[in-house]
Amino acid sequence: MASLNVGNLGNLGEYLREQRRTAQLSLRQLADAAGVSNPYLSQIERGLRKPSAEVLQQVAKALRISAETLYVRAGILEEKERDELETRAVILADPSINERQKQVLLQIYDSFRKENAAEAAVAAAAAAEAAAEAEAAAEAAAEAEAAHADADADTAAPDAPSPKSRP
Repeated sequence: MASLNVGNLGNLGEYLREQRRTAQLSLRQLADAAGVSNPYLSQIERGLRKPSAEVLQQVAKALRISAETLYVRAGILEEKERDELETRAVILADPSINERQKQVLLQIYDSFRKENAAEAAVAAAAAAEAAAEAEAAAEAAAEAEAAHADADADTAAPDAPSPKSRP
């Protein structure tokens, strides 16, 4: 049977297969854990079927990875913050650490992201304020220069003789 691989479905299937193998699960084991049929999961992995968000959520839960990562790969969610989603997926899929450790790592990761976002917002506000001050200073300097040039023009031009009145 030929593979359709429409859009991101092939990418999704390859990713699911990779995650399943990393978790050391057979296709049948993952299908059972996710509550879907073995043939259906096989078709998803081969890019022949587009799973619903609900099925992706069940598969993600069975693989202990982020459902959002699967949504992005399936084209259900935008690719924004893809790095964050992939980082979360890697942490959640790591078989060498337990669930408590995974949750602690995710909490630390979230706190670092919030701290960096706050610092970036402060830096952006400071940069905007500095740019506004620089623009105001440049305008003031231009006005002062124009006023100085007008004053120089007034002193440099001799007074024109006044017309004499005729008797």
